[in-house]
Amino acid sequence: MPEYTDMDMIAYTGSRVLEDDKIVFVGTGLPIIAAMHAQLTHAPNLYMIYEAGSLAPILDMGMPLSVGDTRAARKACFLKGLCSAFELTQRGYADYAFIGGAQIDMYGNICSTMEGTDYDKPSIRFPGSGGAGAMAANCEKTIAIMALEKRRFVEKVDFVTSIGYGDGSPDYRRNAGVAGSGPYRVITNRAVFGYDEATRRMKLLEIKPGLSPKDIQELVSFELIIPPDVKEMVEPREEDLHLMREVIDKEGYFLKKKVQK
Repeated sequence: MPEYTDMDMIAYTGSRVLEDDKIVFVGTGLPIIAAMHAQLTHAPNLYMIYEAGSLAPILDMGMPLSVGDTRAARKACFLKGLCSAFELTQRGYADYAFIGGAQIDMYGNICSTMEGTDYDKPSIRFPGSGGAGAMAANCEKTIAIMALEKRRFVEKVDFVTSIGYGDGSPDYRRNAGVAGSGPYRVITNRAVFGYDEATRRMKLLEIKPGLSPKDIQELVSFELIIPPDVKEMVEPREEDLHLMREVIDKEGYFLKKKVQK
Protein backbone atom coordinates (compact mmCIF):
# COMPACT_ATOMS: atom_id res chain seq x y z
CA MET A 1 0.00 0.00 0.00
CA PRO A 2 1.18 3.56 -0.63
CA GLU A 3 2.26 5.70 2.31
CA TYR A 4 -0.44 7.93 3.75
CA THR A 5 -0.76 10.36 6.64
CA ASP A 6 -3.21 10.50 9.54
CA MET A 7 -5.15 13.23 7.73
CA ASP A 8 -5.30 11.15 4.55
CA MET A 9 -6.74 8.24 6.52
CA ILE A 10 -9.35 10.37 8.29
CA ALA A 11 -10.52 12.06 5.07
CA TYR A 12 -10.62 8.80 3.11
CA THR A 13 -12.48 6.96 5.87
CA GLY A 14 -14.96 9.83 6.08
CA SER A 15 -15.60 9.40 2.37
CA ARG A 16 -16.23 5.67 2.81
CA VAL A 17 -18.88 6.32 5.44
CA LEU A 18 -20.87 8.68 3.23
CA GLU A 19 -23.51 7.19 0.92
CA ASP A 20 -24.99 8.13 -2.41
CA ASP A 21 -28.35 9.93 -2.56
CA LYS A 22 -27.84 11.50 0.86
CA ILE A 23 -27.45 15.07 2.15
CA VAL A 24 -24.53 15.90 4.45
CA PHE A 25 -24.08 19.13 6.42
CA VAL A 26 -20.32 19.63 6.28
CA GLY A 27 -17.95 21.53 8.53
CA THR A 28 -14.72 23.15 7.35
CA GLY A 29 -11.67 21.07 6.49
CA LEU A 30 -11.57 17.28 6.36
CA PRO A 31 -15.39 16.87 6.15
CA ILE A 32 -15.36 18.86 2.89
CA ILE A 33 -12.49 16.77 1.50
CA ALA A 34 -14.29 13.56 2.49
CA ALA A 35 -17.55 14.68 0.88
CA MET A 36 -15.82 15.83 -2.32
CA HIS A 37 -13.93 12.52 -2.55
CA ALA A 38 -17.19 10.62 -2.10
CA GLN A 39 -18.86 12.70 -4.84
CA LEU A 40 -16.01 11.99 -7.24
CA THR A 41 -15.98 8.25 -6.56
CA HIS A 42 -18.84 6.20 -5.16
CA ALA A 43 -21.47 8.82 -4.29
CA PRO A 44 -22.04 11.20 -7.25
CA ASN A 45 -25.48 12.13 -5.92
CA LEU A 46 -24.26 13.11 -2.46
CA TYR A 47 -25.26 16.71 -1.73
CA MET A 48 -23.68 19.12 0.73
CA ILE A 49 -25.19 21.81 2.93
CA TYR A 50 -22.86 24.63 3.97
CA GLU A 51 -23.46 26.71 7.08
CA ALA A 52 -23.41 29.99 5.18
CA GLY A 53 -26.57 28.91 3.40
CA SER A 54 -25.94 26.86 0.27
CA LEU A 55 -27.29 23.46 -0.69
CA ALA A 56 -25.81 21.22 -3.38
CA PRO A 57 -23.22 23.56 -4.91
CA ILE A 58 -21.19 22.36 -7.89
CA LEU A 59 -17.58 22.68 -6.77
CA ASP A 60 -16.06 23.21 -10.21
CA MET A 61 -13.95 26.14 -8.95
CA GLY A 62 -12.14 24.07 -6.35
CA MET A 63 -12.42 23.18 -2.69
CA PRO A 64 -14.00 25.79 -0.39
CA LEU A 65 -11.59 26.77 2.39
CA SER A 66 -14.44 27.52 4.77
CA VAL A 67 -18.21 27.12 4.93
CA GLY A 68 -18.50 30.79 3.91
CA ASP A 69 -16.16 30.57 0.91
CA THR A 70 -17.90 31.87 -2.21
CA ARG A 71 -16.95 28.64 -4.00
CA ALA A 72 -19.40 26.87 -1.68
CA ALA A 73 -22.20 28.85 -3.35
CA ARG A 74 -21.21 28.03 -6.95
CA LYS A 75 -24.30 26.87 -8.89
CA ALA A 76 -26.07 25.91 -5.65
CA CYS A 77 -29.71 24.88 -5.96
CA PHE A 78 -30.51 26.76 -2.73
CA LEU A 79 -28.77 29.86 -1.40
CA LYS A 80 -30.64 31.77 1.29
CA GLY A 81 -28.29 32.33 4.20
CA LEU A 82 -27.33 30.78 7.52
CA CYS A 83 -30.78 30.70 9.13
CA SER A 84 -32.30 28.99 6.12
CA ALA A 85 -29.54 26.37 6.08
CA PHE A 86 -30.35 25.41 9.65
CA GLU A 87 -34.07 25.55 8.90
CA LEU A 88 -33.44 22.81 6.32
CA THR A 89 -32.03 20.57 9.05
CA GLN A 90 -34.97 21.30 11.36
CA ARG A 91 -37.30 20.24 8.55
CA GLY A 92 -35.46 16.95 8.19
CA TYR A 93 -33.41 17.64 5.07
CA ALA A 94 -29.99 16.55 6.36
CA ASP A 95 -29.06 12.90 6.67
CA TYR A 96 -25.65 13.56 8.25
CA ALA A 97 -23.93 16.19 10.34
CA PHE A 98 -20.17 15.95 9.79
CA ILE A 99 -18.37 17.76 12.61
CA GLY A 100 -15.17 17.87 14.67
CA GLY A 101 -14.43 18.50 18.32
CA ALA A 102 -11.82 18.59 21.05
CA GLN A 103 -13.36 16.02 23.42
CA ILE A 104 -15.89 13.20 23.12
CA ASP A 105 -17.33 10.83 25.71
CA MET A 106 -18.73 7.29 25.51
CA TYR A 107 -22.22 8.59 24.63
CA GLY A 108 -21.07 10.79 21.77
CA ASN A 109 -21.39 14.14 23.52
CA ILE A 110 -18.80 16.50 22.02
CA CYS A 111 -16.97 19.48 23.50
CA SER A 112 -15.46 22.17 21.32
CA THR A 113 -15.89 24.99 23.86
CA MET A 114 -13.41 24.62 26.73
CA GLU A 115 -11.20 22.38 28.82
CA GLY A 116 -11.37 22.67 32.59
CA THR A 117 -13.92 22.87 35.39
CA ASP A 118 -14.49 26.65 35.44
CA TYR A 119 -16.31 28.04 32.41
CA ASP A 120 -15.15 31.59 33.14
CA LYS A 121 -11.52 30.54 33.67
CA PRO A 122 -10.90 27.42 31.57
CA SER A 123 -7.46 25.89 31.18
CA ILE A 124 -8.05 26.02 27.41
CA ARG A 125 -10.68 27.95 25.46
CA PHE A 126 -11.56 26.27 22.15
CA PRO A 127 -13.18 28.00 19.14
CA GLY A 128 -16.68 26.96 20.18
CA SER A 129 -19.65 25.44 18.43
CA GLY A 130 -19.91 27.34 15.19
CA GLY A 131 -22.89 25.49 13.77
CA ALA A 132 -21.94 22.10 15.21
CA GLY A 133 -24.30 22.29 18.17
CA ALA A 134 -27.33 22.83 15.96
CA MET A 135 -26.10 20.28 13.43
CA ALA A 136 -25.83 17.54 16.08
CA ALA A 137 -29.26 18.48 17.43
CA ASN A 138 -31.14 18.50 14.13
CA CYS A 139 -29.45 16.33 11.51
CA GLU A 140 -30.49 12.68 11.39
CA LYS A 141 -27.06 11.19 12.19
CA THR A 142 -23.83 12.72 13.49
CA ILE A 143 -20.40 11.77 12.18
CA ALA A 144 -17.54 13.08 14.32
CA ILE A 145 -13.88 13.28 13.34
CA MET A 146 -10.87 13.75 15.58
CA ALA A 147 -7.45 12.32 16.32
CA LEU A 148 -7.47 9.28 18.60
CA GLU A 149 -5.89 10.48 21.86
CA LYS A 150 -6.72 9.71 25.49
CA ARG A 151 -7.08 13.41 26.30
CA ARG A 152 -9.82 13.66 23.66
CA PHE A 153 -11.73 10.45 24.43
CA VAL A 154 -12.78 11.23 28.00
CA GLU A 155 -15.10 9.83 30.67
CA LYS A 156 -17.10 13.05 30.69
CA VAL A 157 -16.71 16.08 28.45
CA ASP A 158 -15.97 19.36 30.23
CA PHE A 159 -18.79 21.10 28.35
CA VAL A 160 -21.50 19.69 26.08
CA THR A 161 -21.18 21.74 22.91
CA SER A 162 -22.80 19.22 20.57
CA ILE A 163 -25.35 16.85 22.04
CA GLY A 164 -24.98 13.10 21.65
CA TYR A 165 -26.88 10.56 23.72
CA GLY A 166 -26.49 12.64 26.88
CA ASP A 167 -26.29 10.29 29.86
CA GLY A 168 -27.18 7.29 27.72
CA SER A 169 -30.77 7.02 28.91
CA PRO A 170 -33.22 5.85 26.20
CA ASP A 171 -35.29 9.04 26.04
CA TYR A 172 -32.53 11.58 26.60
CA ARG A 173 -32.61 13.16 23.14
CA ARG A 174 -36.39 13.24 22.96
CA ASN A 175 -36.64 14.82 26.41
CA ALA A 176 -34.00 17.36 25.40
CA GLY A 177 -36.21 18.38 22.47
CA VAL A 178 -33.74 17.53 19.70
CA ALA A 179 -34.39 15.72 16.44
CA GLY A 180 -32.52 12.95 14.66
CA SER A 181 -31.27 9.62 15.87
CA GLY A 182 -27.97 11.06 17.17
CA PRO A 183 -24.35 9.87 17.05
CA TYR A 184 -23.53 7.47 14.22
CA ARG A 185 -19.77 7.21 13.63
CA VAL A 186 -16.54 8.56 15.11
CA ILE A 187 -13.71 8.57 12.58
CA THR A 188 -10.11 8.78 13.74
CA ASN A 189 -6.67 8.15 12.33
CA ARG A 190 -6.48 4.74 14.05
CA ALA A 191 -10.01 3.46 14.45
CA VAL A 192 -13.66 3.86 13.53
CA PHE A 193 -16.32 3.73 16.24
CA GLY A 194 -20.08 3.31 16.20
CA TYR A 195 -22.61 3.00 19.02
CA ASP A 196 -24.31 0.05 20.67
CA GLU A 197 -28.02 0.17 19.97
CA ALA A 198 -29.08 -1.03 23.43
CA THR A 199 -26.73 0.98 25.66
CA ARG A 200 -25.82 3.87 23.30
CA ARG A 201 -22.19 3.41 24.37
CA MET A 202 -19.29 3.79 21.95
CA LYS A 203 -18.35 0.58 20.15
CA LEU A 204 -15.18 -0.28 18.23
CA LEU A 205 -15.91 -1.16 14.60
CA GLU A 206 -12.63 -0.91 12.69
CA ILE A 207 -8.94 -0.60 13.51
CA LYS A 208 -5.95 0.48 11.47
CA PRO A 209 -3.97 -2.47 10.07
CA GLY A 210 -1.20 -3.49 12.44
CA LEU A 211 -3.07 -2.45 15.59
CA SER A 212 -5.14 -4.49 18.02
CA PRO A 213 -8.34 -3.69 19.96
CA LYS A 214 -6.15 -3.51 23.08
CA ASP A 215 -4.03 -0.80 21.43
CA ILE A 216 -7.17 1.24 20.79
CA GLN A 217 -8.57 0.74 24.30
CA GLU A 218 -5.34 2.11 25.76
CA LEU A 219 -5.97 5.38 23.90
CA VAL A 220 -9.48 5.82 25.30
CA SER A 221 -10.30 6.94 28.87
CA PHE A 222 -13.51 4.92 29.14
CA GLU A 223 -14.33 1.28 28.51
CA LEU A 224 -15.20 0.57 24.89
CA ILE A 225 -17.59 -2.09 23.72
CA ILE A 226 -15.38 -4.39 21.64
CA PRO A 227 -17.29 -6.96 19.58
CA PRO A 228 -15.58 -10.12 18.27
CA ASP A 229 -15.90 -9.05 14.62
CA VAL A 230 -13.81 -5.85 14.60
CA LYS A 231 -12.62 -5.19 11.04
CA GLU A 232 -9.49 -3.59 9.63
CA MET A 233 -9.84 -0.08 8.25
CA VAL A 234 -9.59 0.09 4.46
CA GLU A 235 -6.43 1.94 3.49
CA PRO A 236 -6.47 4.59 0.75
CA ARG A 237 -5.18 3.49 -2.63
CA GLU A 238 -2.81 5.46 -4.82
CA GLU A 239 -5.72 6.82 -6.85
CA ASP A 240 -7.52 7.95 -3.70
CA LEU A 241 -4.44 9.79 -2.44
CA HIS A 242 -3.94 11.42 -5.84
CA LEU A 243 -7.56 12.58 -5.91
CA MET A 244 -7.40 14.06 -2.41
CA ARG A 245 -3.91 15.57 -2.67
CA GLU A 246 -3.70 16.68 -6.31
CA VAL A 247 -7.31 17.46 -7.20
CA ILE A 248 -9.29 18.31 -4.04
CA ASP A 249 -6.77 19.81 -1.58
CA LYS A 250 -3.89 20.41 -3.96
CA GLU A 251 -2.46 23.24 -1.84
CA GLY A 252 -2.47 21.02 1.26
CA TYR A 253 -4.51 23.41 3.37
CA PHE A 254 -5.93 20.59 5.47
CA LEU A 255 -4.25 17.35 4.45
CA LYS A 256 -0.77 18.63 5.29
CA LYS A 257 -1.71 19.35 8.89
CA LYS A 258 -0.27 16.92 11.41
CA VAL A 259 -1.76 15.26 14.47
CA GLN A 260 0.03 16.77 17.48
CA LYS A 261 2.07 14.20 19.39
